[in-house]
Amino acid sequence: MYSELPPIERVNGNLIRLSPNQRKRVRTLIRRECCNYSDSLCVVLDCECVQSNSYSLCCKWFRRVVLPQDKPLFSEIIDKGQAKRCVICGAAFMPKSNRGKYCEKCAGLMSIK
Repeated sequence: MYSELPPIERVNGNLIRLSPNQRKRVRTLIRRECCNYSDSLCVVLDCECVQSNSYSLCCKWFRRVVLPQDKPLFSEIIDKGQAKRCVICGAAFMPKSNRGKYCEKCAGLMSIK
């Protein structure tokens, strides 16, 4: 399964680095969504989860399977800025068109008015 994944992406020869805020969101995502995570251990590697303790994107499973589940975070880290901020609440969201201004929650509130 892991051998089918492409190599780790690098920017100018270096691993992609996470900001402290992104790392916090990554750790939350790992605890909530990663099927290989159990009590701070990686079930596959039988050791401490490397990705939850790193400021680099080093786990192929996380990059390809877990991270895409959080589209705004994926966009911030991988696509570098395709996410937009909601005009009302300021949350990051992936717009469905180039005119998108609201996250899904606020768009629902705007349609009620």
